Amino acid sequence: MRLEDVAPGQRLTGVLPGEAVVVVAAQPHGAATIELTYKTTAGNLAQRMLFRRDEQLISVTAAGGRPFDADPRQFQLAAEVQRMSMAGLFDPMLAVATSDVRPLPHQIRAVYEEMLDRTPLRFLLADDPGAGKTIMAGLYIKELLLREDISRCLVVAPGGLVDQWQDELFLKFGLRFDILSNDLIESAFGGRVFDRHPLLIARMDQLARNERLLADLDLSDWDLVVVDEAHRMAARRFGSGIDKTRRFHLGERLAARTRHLLLMTATPHAGNDDDFRLFLTLLDRDGFEGTGAGASGPLDTTGVMRRMVKEDLLTFEGTPLFPERIAQTVPYQLTARETDLYDQVTEYVRFGMSQAEGLDGKRRNAVGFALTVLQRRLASSPAAIHQSLVRRSQRLERRRAELRAGRLEASERMWPEVDEDEHSAVELEQIQEEQLDEATAARTVAELDIELRDLARLVALAAEVRGLDTDRKWVELRRILEDNLLDRSDGRRRKLIVFTEHRDTLEYLRQRVTDVLGSDDAVVTIHGGVRRSDRRQITERFSKHPQCQVMVATDAAGEGLNLQAAHLMVNYDLPWNPNRIEQRFGRIHRIGQTEVCRLWNIVATGTREGDVFERLLRKVESQRQAYGGKVFDVLGAAFEETPLRDLLIDAIRYGDDPAVQRRMEEVLDRTVAHGLPELLRDKALTEEAMRPADLARVQERMVDARARRLEPRQVEWAFRHAFQTLGGRLVQRERGRFEIAEVPAPVLAAAGTGPVAKRYSRVTFSLEHADGPSGGRADLLAPGHPLHDAVTAVISQLLAGVLSRGTVLASPAVEAPTLLIGVVEEVVDGTEATVSRRFGYAFADASGQVRSAGPAPHLDCLTDVRPALAAEALRLPWLASAETEATRWIIEHQLQDYLSETAARVLPDVRRTRSRVEERLTSESRRLRAEAGAAAAKERAGTRPAESADSLRQKSQELEERLRRRLASLAAQAQLSIKPPRLVSAALVLPQPR
Repeated sequence: MRLEDVAPGQRLTGVLPGEAVVVVAAQPHGAATIELTYKTTAGNLAQRMLFRRDEQLISVTAAGGRPFDADPRQFQLAAEVQRMSMAGLFDPMLAVATSDVRPLPHQIRAVYEEMLDRTPLRFLLADDPGAGKTIMAGLYIKELLLREDISRCLVVAPGGLVDQWQDELFLKFGLRFDILSNDLIESAFGGRVFDRHPLLIARMDQLARNERLLADLDLSDWDLVVVDEAHRMAARRFGSGIDKTRRFHLGERLAARTRHLLLMTATPHAGNDDDFRLFLTLLDRDGFEGTGAGASGPLDTTGVMRRMVKEDLLTFEGTPLFPERIAQTVPYQLTARETDLYDQVTEYVRFGMSQAEGLDGKRRNAVGFALTVLQRRLASSPAAIHQSLVRRSQRLERRRAELRAGRLEASERMWPEVDEDEHSAVELEQIQEEQLDEATAARTVAELDIELRDLARLVALAAEVRGLDTDRKWVELRRILEDNLLDRSDGRRRKLIVFTEHRDTLEYLRQRVTDVLGSDDAVVTIHGGVRRSDRRQITERFSKHPQCQVMVATDAAGEGLNLQAAHLMVNYDLPWNPNRIEQRFGRIHRIGQTEVCRLWNIVATGTREGDVFERLLRKVESQRQAYGGKVFDVLGAAFEETPLRDLLIDAIRYGDDPAVQRRMEEVLDRTVAHGLPELLRDKALTEEAMRPADLARVQERMVDARARRLEPRQVEWAFRHAFQTLGGRLVQRERGRFEIAEVPAPVLAAAGTGPVAKRYSRVTFSLEHADGPSGGRADLLAPGHPLHDAVTAVISQLLAGVLSRGTVLASPAVEAPTLLIGVVEEVVDGTEATVSRRFGYAFADASGQVRSAGPAPHLDCLTDVRPALAAEALRLPWLASAETEATRWIIEHQLQDYLSETAARVLPDVRRTRSRVEERLTSESRRLRAEAGAAAAKERAGTRPAESADSLRQKSQELEERLRRRLASLAAQAQLSIKPPRLVSAALVLPQPR
């Protein structure tokens, strides 16, 4: 065939091996060369140069683009593996089907109605504590990974939550995230750690306070960043200025380096609209620019924020998801000897705090922290204060000996400032032990001599009180235990959790509670020294064992453990951080709880900190009677301005001063009596409810998703055949559970977003078999698991030509020869970014009509078609143009509707964003121009304004330029178009012989 005869519309063979291509254009370059633009059978456009010597290779063919000569069994495997790799395009809730979660209506609505349709996502998820925001984030992350929308994801969380995030993402979603640690940073060997770890979890303050990491972060790019407890990224307005914290600067950097940004917090609004607007600039700087001055009505957060409160959440049956919460204060009076001990230790603490005032900043903070821990142990139990005083004496005696020997300079002992929210409960226990025993204001041997004499006296008094066995606080707990609260009318036993802050108290209570209940099996304990894996086993025993009634725990049990098997809880020690109160109550008042949750707070009246707690809890209870259990969800936010810890320290140091007592009462009124209602009103402005119509819509989505869901048996069939083709072997060990002794080398080399192990002791394809009889957990093999995806990638490459060539199958689903096609449809915006994609199978008949073929029609086909029948069918005249006619039918009958459906989901959000951006930037620009005019008038009058007219005009012009650029970007996002359908596989299906 001569080059001059090549023309658009022709089908040419010889351009690509094994298939015919359709000529789109042929551009001559001189007399002996043409530039050929063509479309492959997969629908992809490509180009190549053809020279005169290529004339002997190319020819026009009347046949279709595929020879349909691939091995039918290989085609079935290749098609099923292709379907697995594209599962996110046809299973609308693939993350649900391949994760160990049972999502609730509000979680489905958040992920599949609020978040996935927004691309790029800039969103604040602000549901109440215990509503399962981590589950929602995990579903969103996995769904985007499965849809190949993201490959790099960074989760930023407070230090105390990073281990919990890693556990949840792995155990519930099979996602292996690394935690950014010093070892991980050093292993980068001079490179950037962010480039080497595409799935990463980082501590918020580790990033915010490390200039090297921030510099590396500025050079990295992420597809998705998730920030937990995002309200900590705070900024505040003062006059015309803005005070941005390090964490807020970190938020700005993260927002600039990612396509999708998800902020999560249960307390987004601390009562100040301007500060809340500043916080929202992390999501959209243009849409929330400036102050709210001149704005009409409340701040509009539609499309960027979702807030649902516990009391409004429903099950799929339409019943309330959470029961009522009730808290009760249990006051008690110290005995005379307990009061004597309390007064003397408190005086020791007060004196130490006064001495610490003369120290430098870091040392003063360390001593102050140590003394507050000592005061908290004093309030905890005689055992805790006695042991603490003994250990402190021993440590300070060693310190004195080292000073005498000249081996130690007191000023060399330094500790970092402790932010309790930035450490896990386990880490806090370790820090408390180290600082409590060592931190002292004494700097010389003589000063240590005086302190050790005071400690010796206190140790003797604490030992005496401990030996009296008249612990009034324990008496109150014993009354709760003996009040028949643990007995049900049906004979079953209720379960109770007792929270303490200190391990010495925990051991003391374990023995005493065991004596009351009369059985060692009735009591379990969890503290910071218990390994995470053991904590889960202890929790399982407490939840499932009928004889196990009481758990005594430190706050290590308040992190990452679900304890809703109990609905009764005692705060034996009240934490000084109100967020910990919320977290503790949230361990039992969470999804799955069916009983009314009751909490008893044991408080010593007549003590300085006890009186603060008693007044606080009384005011909280009065607000609970008016607003219900919602008050517990905003308790932490109420103390944003004046931390509860500061109030308690003031009470210890100056509690006998009437002026200080009045000030504390004013603060409690402002934060609780008046502050809680205000916070709840602010919440109500943005919260949403789950209406019956919303519930019905979510139920319909679930039914539709189940109809299109990947079945575990289908995943197993495809993986087993692919793995065996690659030389791997699955050996069944228990029902539904298999061992893989060795993973083939090509699979190890193909690891994608997660590591592939060399062997797997147990794998399964069904969640019901994930936990085995021996307690070992099996890996769930499904799309998204590194081993599954690596096998899929290798076999897809190996069998790539099979799908292009096509095959001949037989099926009872057709009555005449029919073309089976796999079709990908894609909607893009004006920047060519993908807005929506879908994949499905269709049958195309001789007339060009197209109909759905179901989720996996190739698996229902027979592969042993007689060669004579296949050869005869391949000569059918309509087959040559069948793919072209099918494509034309899809374009004419389906694409317009698909584009309209996508536009209906996407464009309202774009229009809303455009309106918000235009209003804010225009308003701010006008305000600055007005201020520029006023400043110019002052300058003409010889008065110096706070800011020059030129500076204000420059800022106004910058906003106008930002508005122009943003409107152009939004216009491109609103310009939706649909690409031609791509046919990614095809087979000729004959009627099954009768």
